[in-house]
Amino acid sequence: MANTLPIRRVRERSRTRWVTAPGGLAGALTPIVKQSGGAWVGWSGTAGRPMAPARHDGIAMVTVPLSRQEIATYYEGFANGSLWPLFHGAIRQPEYHRPWWAAYRVVNERFASAAASVAEKGAVVWVQDYHLLLVPALLRLARPDLRIGFFLHIPFPPEDLFMRLPWRQEIIEGMLGADVIGFQTPVAARNFARLSRRYGGATVHGNTLRTGGRVAIADAFPISVDVERFETAASTPAVRRRADELRRRVARGRRVLLGVDRLDYTKGIDLRLKAYEELFRRDPETASRTVLVQVAVPSRERVGEYRRLQQHVDALIGRLNGEYGDVGTQPVDYVRRHLPFEELVAMYELADVMLVTPLADGMNLVAKEFVACRQEDTGVLVLSEFAGAASEFKTALLVNPHDVNGTATAIGRALTMSPREQRRRMRAMRAVVHAHTLSEWAATFLTALADAHKNSASRLGH
Repeated sequence: MANTLPIRRVRERSRTRWVTAPGGLAGALTPIVKQSGGAWVGWSGTAGRPMAPARHDGIAMVTVPLSRQEIATYYEGFANGSLWPLFHGAIRQPEYHRPWWAAYRVVNERFASAAASVAEKGAVVWVQDYHLLLVPALLRLARPDLRIGFFLHIPFPPEDLFMRLPWRQEIIEGMLGADVIGFQTPVAARNFARLSRRYGGATVHGNTLRTGGRVAIADAFPISVDVERFETAASTPAVRRRADELRRRVARGRRVLLGVDRLDYTKGIDLRLKAYEELFRRDPETASRTVLVQVAVPSRERVGEYRRLQQHVDALIGRLNGEYGDVGTQPVDYVRRHLPFEELVAMYELADVMLVTPLADGMNLVAKEFVACRQEDTGVLVLSEFAGAASEFKTALLVNPHDVNGTATAIGRALTMSPREQRRRMRAMRAVVHAHTLSEWAATFLTALADAHKNSASRLGH
């Protein structure tokens, strides 16, 4: 169960069809749901009641409708105006409005009711992400026979930040309805455990939480990517040809830096551009020897904060290209759209340096996708220490993205790194993604869920 279904509607001339949604949560979980023969409960992505097909690509689709008002209050309001900035360290000031909270609760009740109505007796229900924090407790109330898991894909804030939320107790109690509450990092799991003691009345022993006559587990389950899919795609003749074509058209003998992000204020795109500009100030010839390909996927374009960010990024890129570019050799090549999978892999193959510099991120799968594609152990990853991936990729060049000078220095180091050092660092990171794949992530979580449910009674007996 997730906020949105793993499919989306596309219009082609006079007809409408449903296609698999690109990347993200859908790409991570669709193979798991398909393999298990389960159902996906989610919103269709549009207002009203345009029902998705009952089945798509072998998966049963259970549509939860949202009105335009609920999209504005539950989704754009509480989920992305209150929770998203708060959980990302309050990089932007969260807003708290009672109508937003009321809508959030109503929609969570609707999701829980939909899941309860289709789940077989004793079934596993895996609830995903910050849009549905109340669902585990609501679902347990309706269907105590179910095995309920919850996974948070974004950071979970420390106590001093979370306390600002007016409905902090209700959120904690909602999450505690799950048998297993999963997070990207151990720090996030510990944050939740402390808050469970304070606002959920839980007794905490390590990752075991006892509350309300039940036992729940709160632990880290770092998500990964389908490594085989990326390696296979990177090896295909079509992708290699496309990478070679991009090298001729875009690189033109220059070193290529790459950024791939949603256009979101948490991704630090503006600070990354300023760090790139700092390199030019130190050595103006860098502008003619390098090119930054910045892919920015539009996000939440109806929200004023995001429109302002887009304008700010556009202005920064315009200034860089205007001051440091020449005819046919602009230092920033800006792509503001979603890339098809094969095109994205070709970009990963093209890059000499990958820039992943979010101000806060639960994991950041772009970093892992890049590493999965680098089968020749070349390339350098410049990675924010505030991304969850930093706890696994110890041999990346770790940076504090708020430190523009420090990030510029790291980029300069990446551009001059010897092939031998590149291989040493990349081999270590590739060992990580091979040891911890997407399927391993899902299997580990679901095994923990089965064990937690099976052992709950015996734990309570001690």
